[in-house]
Amino acid sequence: MSAVPPPPVDTERIAAVLGDLPTHWVVARDAMPTVEVSSERAHEALTRLARGGEFEVCTLVTAVDHYPDEPRFQLVWQLLSLKHDDRVRVHARVASDDAVVATCTDLWPGAAFGERECFDMFGIRFSGHEGLKRLLMPEGYDHFPLRKDFPQQGIQPDRLYREWDESRREGWDDGAKGGRA
Repeated sequence: MSAVPPPPVDTERIAAVLGDLPTHWVVARDAMPTVEVSSERAHEALTRLARGGEFEVCTLVTAVDHYPDEPRFQLVWQLLSLKHDDRVRVHARVASDDAVVATCTDLWPGAAFGERECFDMFGIRFSGHEGLKRLLMPEGYDHFPLRKDFPQQGIQPDRLYREWDESRREGWDDGAKGGRA
């Protein structure tokens, strides 16, 4: 069985939508049109693609850690146009210490969880995001596990569980445990 080739992507349409916005086209291994913008202009590029380019769906928000390079992080948005049956990927580089980028949840509310994951795993903040909090790691966890400088063996892997277990056992006596260990 042979794979069906993807439909051709109209990069001219995408370039026209981005207009005079400073961009750099990147050659991606998967041949998806990929454009790089500055982190300060990322929201503007995403807005143009959502409204003028008719990219109705943000299918992915993630990040890549390029440690020790600076700017350290590369944010990645992947967009889908159902009307034109094509996709585009947008990259923006973000410094590590003050990693703050404007949220795109005003354009695609479903991107909220992707942004929360980027915050939780990399420590990248999204200004304007309502409810930006940990998604996978517990509140109070002071580290970002997908950063390349995070130790492979982890950091106190069971400290938070032990604290939680101790707090739930407060007030228990041997008779109140009901056979719990």
